[in-house]
Amino acid sequence: MAAVEGAARVTRSVQSKIDAEALEKKDRSPVTVADFAAQALVCRTLSEAFPDDPVIGEEDAADLRSPEQKPFLDGIHAELQAEGGGTPDEILAWIDRGRTAAYSDRFWTLDPVDGTKGFLRREQYAIALGLLEGGQVVLAALGCPNLDDGEGGLGVLFWAIRGEGAFARPLGRSSASPRRLAVSTIHDAAALRMCESVEAGHSKHDQSAEVVARLGVRAPAVRLDSQTKYGVVARGDADVYLRLPTRRDYEEKIWDHAAGSLIVQEAGGTVTDVDGRALDFGLGRTLRNNRGVVVTNGSFHERILATLRDIGV
Repeated sequence: MAAVEGAARVTRSVQSKIDAEALEKKDRSPVTVADFAAQALVCRTLSEAFPDDPVIGEEDAADLRSPEQKPFLDGIHAELQAEGGGTPDEILAWIDRGRTAAYSDRFWTLDPVDGTKGFLRREQYAIALGLLEGGQVVLAALGCPNLDDGEGGLGVLFWAIRGEGAFARPLGRSSASPRRLAVSTIHDAAALRMCESVEAGHSKHDQSAEVVARLGVRAPAVRLDSQTKYGVVARGDADVYLRLPTRRDYEEKIWDHAAGSLIVQEAGGTVTDVDGRALDFGLGRTLRNNRGVVVTNGSFHERILATLRDIGV
C-alpha cells in the first residue's frame, strides 16, 4: 500500500500542473511523466521488499533512453525527488522492472495511471497494483486520488486480501481506521445504479443503454474513468459496472482488472466476463479467454448476463 500511496502523491503533483492550454492542445506529456514516475516508484518499492518477484506492467523505458526524450526523463527525475530520489539510470531500471514479458507462478501486475484521459481532464484515474499467485489475484491495492473519500475530502485507498475481505480509508491517512467494504443489497432493478467507461472505445454504450432499458433502470448511467468503477461498486455507491466488448479481437489487459476485481469480490460482489466465465489471469498479459467484464453486487448478475445474451452481446 505504501507503494500505491507514493505513486498517488507523484501523480497528484503532476496532475496539479496541467493547465488549460495543455488540455486544448491535447498535450499528453503530463500523463507520460506521471505514468513513468509512478511505475518507477512502485517498482522501486517492490524491488526492495520482494526482490525476486517479477512485475508485469504497462510501461518500459526504451523510448526514454533516446536523446530527444531527455525532457521527459528530467521531468520524471524531478518528480521523484520528493519520494527519495534516484539517479536517471536507476529510474530507467526501475521502470524496466515493470516490463516483465513472461508469465510466472507469482508476479505483480501494475497500471501506474489507469484512466489516461480522466487524468488529463483532472477527473478520475487510479493506480492499480495486484499480486497474482497460481493465476489468482491474492492481494490488491487501488489508489483513487480524485474520488470522494466520504469524509469531505478527495482520495481513497482500497485494498483486499483473498479470503480476508476488502477495505478502504482516505488516501494519505495511514492512521485512519479502515472501513470494511460491502456491496449494496439492492434487489429492485429500477433502482439499480450503473456505471460504465467514459470512453465509448472502451465499452459499447449503446448495448449498455439497451440493458438499462430492458431492466427498467430509472437512473442514468454514471460514467467514470479507470478502475475507480470497481471501487465505487465495492463500497456500495453503484451496483453494476459493464465493460462490453467493442470488437471481437480485443483482449483485456490484466492490469486493467486484477486489482479491482479482487476488491469487488472480497466486498461480496460478482465479477465475470459477458459469458459468465471467471476472469482468467493465468494466461500472461491479457485475458484472452474472456470477453468483456460484468461487475455487480451479485443480486442481478445472472439477470444481466441473460439480458446481454438476449441482445446478442
